[in-house]
Amino acid sequence: MPINVSVVIITRNAASTLRRTLDAVQCYDEVVIYDNGSSDDTIQIAASYSNVTLQKGDFLGFGPTKRHAVSLAKYDWILSLDADEAPSAELIESITSWVNSASPSDLGEILRENWMMGQPVHYSGWGNDWLIRLFNRRSHNFNNAMVHEAISVSSISRVQRLSGTIKHTAVTDLSQFLEKINRYSNIRAESGELKRYSVLVIFLKAVFAFLRTYFLQQGWRDGWRGLVIAVSNANGVFWKYMKNSLKAKH
Repeated sequence: MPINVSVVIITRNAASTLRRTLDAVQCYDEVVIYDNGSSDDTIQIAASYSNVTLQKGDFLGFGPTKRHAVSLAKYDWILSLDADEAPSAELIESITSWVNSASPSDLGEILRENWMMGQPVHYSGWGNDWLIRLFNRRSHNFNNAMVHEAISVSSISRVQRLSGTIKHTAVTDLSQFLEKINRYSNIRAESGELKRYSVLVIFLKAVFAFLRTYFLQQGWRDGWRGLVIAVSNANGVFWKYMKNSLKAKH
């Protein structure tokens, strides 16, 4: 039975995880990779897979970039993955049977398992992570959010949960947290989407981000991983608002 689904991935310096992702989707005859300026071995790895269509272009923000990547696909049904995610065999089987009976207004919601340095994280805001990743581009697509993009849902949308999971190798090295904080805070500060606050309010927002993650979302139950995530979330909040505030003064 043919799988009339295009896998769409945007990449930038994803060499450490991309091979695992591409190995998991070899059953699909089209995997679109839209690369945004990788300087590592991402391009070479992508080119070594016969089912990969490689495109290159600018990064426009996560939402707009993924929308553009979706437009390059052959099929209308889209499975959107990140370069550090791999669908399980159960999920691929579920997608195949589901797509053959679904209508364009249907959306597939998938459970993502978030792993940090060899273990899954069950709390800290990382658990119970259901995401819409399967959709028909004739009816749905990503919104224009620069960060934390999502599929736009309308009154006609029907969200259905699929069996199987996406394994997300979120963190393999703690330095990734620092890189992500710097990159995401730059994007948010430049987007013009953020409100400007005083230094005291920014500090309090960062403190709340830590408390929310570590206590309200039970990050303490994830051990040192939960503590790292809580500190990272606080730093992310602090720097995006500080950069936005300082930008306004120049």
